[in-house]
Amino acid sequence: MRTVERAVALAALLPCLVAAAGPATAAPARPDAAAPSGTAGLDALADAALPDAAPSAAQTDAALQGSGQARAQVALGLTGVTPTVHEKITIAGVSQNRSGHQLAGLTLRLRYNTKPVTSRSQLDQFAAGQPSGLHGAGAPKPLAQAAAPGAKQTWKIDTTVRALGLQPPVGTPGVYPVGVEVLNSAQQVVGGVVTFLTLVPKQATFKPVQIGWVYPLIDRQHRAGDRTFLDDQLSKDMAAGGRLSELVSAAEKTRTPITWGIDPALLDDVQRMAADDYTVKAPGARTGSKKPKSTAAAAWLASLKRASQSDPYFTVPYADPDVVPLVRYKMSKAVTIANDARNTNLVSQFLQRPATDHIAYPPDGLAGPGTLDLLAKLELKSGGSFLLNSRQFQEPAQGSPANALTAVNTPTQGTKKALVYDDKLSQIVSGGSVSGAGALLTQQRFLAETAVIAGETPSFQRTVVVAPDRHWNPAPGLATTLLKYTRGASWLRTAELGKIGAARPQARTFNGYSEDYEASELGYAYLRQVQVIAGRAASFEAVLVEPVKISYERALLRVQSAAWRPGGLRAKRARVALADELDAQMGDVRIITVNSRRINMAGRSGKFPVTVANRLRDQSIRVRLTARSENSAKLQLGRLDTDQEIIELGPGQNAQRWIPAQAAGNGNFGVHLQLEIADSSGRPFGKGTDITVRTTGYGRLALLITGGGLAVLFVGVGVRAIRARRRRKAEAAGDGSTGMGPAATGGAGNGFPGPGYAGPGAPDAASAGAGEPWAGAGAPGPGTAGFGPAVPGTAGPAGPAGPAASGTAAAGPGTAGSVGTAGAETAGSGAAGSAGPAAGLPAGVSGAGPAAGSAAGSAAGAGVSGPGLPGAAGPAPAGPGLPGAGLPGPGPAAGSTGAPEPPGPSASDGQAPGRSGKHRGGNSD
Repeated sequence: MRTVERAVALAALLPCLVAAAGPATAAPARPDAAAPSGTAGLDALADAALPDAAPSAAQTDAALQGSGQARAQVALGLTGVTPTVHEKITIAGVSQNRSGHQLAGLTLRLRYNTKPVTSRSQLDQFAAGQPSGLHGAGAPKPLAQAAAPGAKQTWKIDTTVRALGLQPPVGTPGVYPVGVEVLNSAQQVVGGVVTFLTLVPKQATFKPVQIGWVYPLIDRQHRAGDRTFLDDQLSKDMAAGGRLSELVSAAEKTRTPITWGIDPALLDDVQRMAADDYTVKAPGARTGSKKPKSTAAAAWLASLKRASQSDPYFTVPYADPDVVPLVRYKMSKAVTIANDARNTNLVSQFLQRPATDHIAYPPDGLAGPGTLDLLAKLELKSGGSFLLNSRQFQEPAQGSPANALTAVNTPTQGTKKALVYDDKLSQIVSGGSVSGAGALLTQQRFLAETAVIAGETPSFQRTVVVAPDRHWNPAPGLATTLLKYTRGASWLRTAELGKIGAARPQARTFNGYSEDYEASELGYAYLRQVQVIAGRAASFEAVLVEPVKISYERALLRVQSAAWRPGGLRAKRARVALADELDAQMGDVRIITVNSRRINMAGRSGKFPVTVANRLRDQSIRVRLTARSENSAKLQLGRLDTDQEIIELGPGQNAQRWIPAQAAGNGNFGVHLQLEIADSSGRPFGKGTDITVRTTGYGRLALLITGGGLAVLFVGVGVRAIRARRRRKAEAAGDGSTGMGPAATGGAGNGFPGPGYAGPGAPDAASAGAGEPWAGAGAPGPGTAGFGPAVPGTAGPAGPAGPAASGTAAAGPGTAGSVGTAGAETAGSGAAGSAGPAAGLPAGVSGAGPAAGSAAGSAAGAGVSGPGLPGAAGPAPAGPGLPGAGLPGPGPAAGSTGAPEPPGPSASDGQAPGRSGKHRGGNSD
């Protein structure tokens, strides 16, 4: 009786909705829906159990039987199945008219079989069938309230084991298929559902089944690189009612012994979220959003530590890589890295205890000999066992029941134990349980399957391993209920995997790996592209200097995870996001060139500059800089010195190097600049940079000479411009046009006397007396280099200066003059001294002589040109100044007389006593 009571208590089920065949219904019940107590709460549960959307055709077609209707018209939801100690059976639920029109005369009735199910294959048949396939039928009950379109009606069926005529089991649990169907007024089936009742005999003669749970704490990948999350789904999964929250909460509530299978990558993600702010950037998005550190993540981690503190656990390789295709395509290095302690020890560091079990668990529990051999080498070197799917093994020999432990041979690692989990039972637990609609059927089917296993060979100890899907997402409360049933059902006994694995293995034939399984794997093209990214990441990490703060090791494992099965668009986006992140960081270590990427090199040999920059924030780098000419016959490049070739830069630093080059001619030559890993391998880092070097053939000295010549030319042009400007100012002021004012410079002469009348000119040396000094100091005399109203004389070229006897010569080129209107005594220009020939130019005459000079009359009267002969310096007497046309005189040098002009600065430092006049030393500007 106590056994019956215990089984009855365990049969209490959560509310759910079943449309047609039930398990395929996808619409979830509200999380706050709870199992009813007796009939109370059925009306409230009706709304919670029914989905908001109409069932699909696939879900409803199977509910019909020979009626010819395309869709089920009435949806059924079970809200309770409750056997009692008085053998009373209560089945409660809700129905709703989804036909869209009035359905008059609806009735509901119970269908059942009186004989228990004898095998698991029969369970499959009944579960896939319809209530009309069951032999027994109860009395119909009206559903008048569900006649109108969209109308709902709750219902309850009460009966007993005796009323149904169920044959009681003898010594073993009995499993009976029961169903509920809805008929219209024409007695056509318009809706139905099938489930199972499990009854336990008063006298049990069977051995309870030892059942071990593999409790998966594995998730799909939420990061590509280390810095950014692809989504924020983890926050929802860890919140109350979320997938991960439900799993940990169920284990903590029930305290049912389980064996945890934990992915280190999941803990890595959650700890990252709990530690600090994090960024979420969807693949393809330009910008991301910053999230504050997650309190839900911190709370979940604390809950996990509490729930698992007394349970055994094992770890899968980091990010759960898709090991089978990786081994097949010779990419098994990723599997080795994922199993390295630096990646798997994240779990033991968090739980503060090492893994208790060593279990190699390939995705879906399926692997070929090559994969098993590698996993045995990496994960079972210290003992342990594989965890494999029962689909890979044949049933034991005839008459022998299947147990959970067997052994497999590996090519190089010998024979290893294998825990074989029950594929059918694991599918039942995993499939159709994401909603409240499938939860009740899942629970009832779980009880029925395990009860049949116990009844198949009651005298034989059976062992069963249940391994739900890696990403198991049970409906709220389902995991809790299943764990309670595991611990409370009289035909079940909990067992840890380690205990099951300690038994003697059962001989079973290994089927190998079917080609049909390959369709779900990550494809070669996808993995090959990941390997290309891995090669670039390896070159990037090779240039980093200790301490290394950037790693793509785990990021690459994440994009090779079996969670991306099948690859599809999500997998591609994650891979592209990782490649973009790597490109951005590699681009922070680069060669900087001018925008045009053209460099000029003067001369046939020289050097051109190259700058290397490190823009990484917190990481130092070390690289080698090399340059390669694309035309080595025309442009040869030298190598840098060893201490210059290797460049080490801290965060944010730049370095410049000068590449020696020698050209065989002028032109443009391509050069490829490349950064390399600073080791003996010479592996390139990045794609490098192409520039153009333009050689001109002109050396630096030639350029300096050319530049100097241009500078002199520009200075000369400037001087001439200044002089011309001064001349224009003088003319504008009237200088020389009236004979008044300061003297202006005359133009160049032609070497011949100009027009004018002949005059006596200056005395020669004999008339002046030897040794008498020539006085030429004082104000300038009239007519000196000036222009009077008379007809100007023609200027001739200056003659050479004659030698002076002594003193400082003030001789120079002769100046052209013109005949003035008034003359005075003239002063000759010559050298101050006591003896020697000096040039005395007659006034009013221009020409060339041994010493060029000019005389200007200082008194009124006409200045007449006369001969100017060389002689000793002496006073120059005034000649008869007659106005005239300035006819040439016979002297060898030409002078000029002009009108008197105001005194001005003297051109000589000698002054003749008793005379006033000016002596100009040649034609000075």
